[in-house]
Amino acid sequence: MTTLLSSLQSGSLFLTLNRPARANSFNFEMVNELQAALTAAENDSQVRCIVLTGTGRVFSAGQDITEMKQGDRISYREHLNKTYTPLILQMRKLGKPVLAAVNGPCAGAALGVALSCDLRIARSSAYFVVGFSGIALAPDSGVSLLLPVHIGLGRAQEYFYSNKPISARQAYQWGMVNQVGGFNFETLVRQVAGNLASGPMEAFAAGKNAFNHAVLPNLEESLKHEGILQEQAGRSAEHQEGVAAFLGKRRPKYD
Repeated sequence: MTTLLSSLQSGSLFLTLNRPARANSFNFEMVNELQAALTAAENDSQVRCIVLTGTGRVFSAGQDITEMKQGDRISYREHLNKTYTPLILQMRKLGKPVLAAVNGPCAGAALGVALSCDLRIARSSAYFVVGFSGIALAPDSGVSLLLPVHIGLGRAQEYFYSNKPISARQAYQWGMVNQVGGFNFETLVRQVAGNLASGPMEAFAAGKNAFNHAVLPNLEESLKHEGILQEQAGRSAEHQEGVAAFLGKRRPKYD
């Protein structure tokens, strides 16, 4: 079964994360499929807008931890350099509008992916969790930069430290989410995507480039720094305890 579903509807390419048995968590295959789909979309004149969402009632739980713990010890920095760092940069450089349709819980690396999109529409029951501190890791996937950009440094640190969920309504009030939909969520997503698809593509690309230059000029540097910090955190005793507690469904015990 493919980890990414694709459907072109009136100029809007809907890409659906499709690992429902694993809460649509990312693995190497899904990241690679998403990168390939975005590359194809960039070069396809029929595609004028990309919509990213998840199967069922979950957007994505982030990185699949079990994949990271299989086999030999993996370098977290190397993993990021092969997966989320190029993916986040690709999404920010993509000349066509990218809309995150956050249909349910969104955590960890998936939060970084959603924040790297140009716009976000959330289902009213959706929520966002920074997630990394839950297993004693530093924020990565662009979260260290993109989350403070959207909600401010103080809030970003608070929700990283506490790992508390941010509701769709709160995210909207803080400006992290552009719109919230209830029973009309799918209709709202299609309407916004349709408006984007009918817009001036060259001007949209120039505008996104301008915003990147003005607000996110240090994105690539931030992603590289995240990799350095995550390599250190991934080798810590705290992380080993955090993962053991997560897999054992218990509270971690840190000294």
